[in-house]
Amino acid sequence: MFKQLSTKYFNWILIIGAILLVFEIIFFHGGSLFSALIAGFFVYFSWKRLHSLWWKIVFAISLISFTFSFFNLLAIRFFIVAAIVFFILNYIKSTQEPSQETPEFPEKDYECETMTHVEPLFDERFFDDYRTEETAYQWKDVNMHGIYGDRIIDLSNTVLPNDTAVISIRHLIGNIEIYVPYEVEVSIHHSSVFGRATILGEYHQRLMNKSIHYETESYSTTYPRVKIITSIFSGDIEVKRV
Repeated sequence: MFKQLSTKYFNWILIIGAILLVFEIIFFHGGSLFSALIAGFFVYFSWKRLHSLWWKIVFAISLISFTFSFFNLLAIRFFIVAAIVFFILNYIKSTQEPSQETPEFPEKDYECETMTHVEPLFDERFFDDYRTEETAYQWKDVNMHGIYGDRIIDLSNTVLPNDTAVISIRHLIGNIEIYVPYEVEVSIHHSSVFGRATILGEYHQRLMNKSIHYETESYSTTYPRVKIITSIFSGDIEVKRV
């Protein structure tokens, strides 16, 4: 259904939702937003410790609290109303008789190239941990984003091409760990709103809305090499040799 929603209308929905969120923060002192964030933190923290009965109880209470706080946000209510309205309009449109007019398509003055679809190394999930396989796996460039969870990429279990491998990660909350073999050159460009960084022995105690960039000495002339581009709102990053 939402595949028929144009990017223009979708962007307007996001803009209005963001305005409502800012309105709630300013005039209602955060409203249910802070409650949802705190409850979401406890959901994530207890979810990793579900082997204990106590943490199962904490997880259940936090999940209920997060659900009520989340759906009490003005922006979320707006998104729900917008989805219902779009569903109704789409249903009305589908019940109408199709137009008899023949659509006109522009003539193609080019030939389609033959391409191969490549499955990504990770499936995109907003709330989950990611880790490369502990056994040998085929390397594919990484381009991923997420909200909660840790990202762990171990390059010692794969064979990098005699070229530049790329790891691009955009994340909200969580830690990033990347393990690089000694024979691989490294370039890393990391930006963080709040967090710490350990890059091949170089340690940054606090990154407050700051970017850092490091390259190994022979990165520009030696292969294989890996280019790491990461951005995170709150969390730590560690890049080390294995």
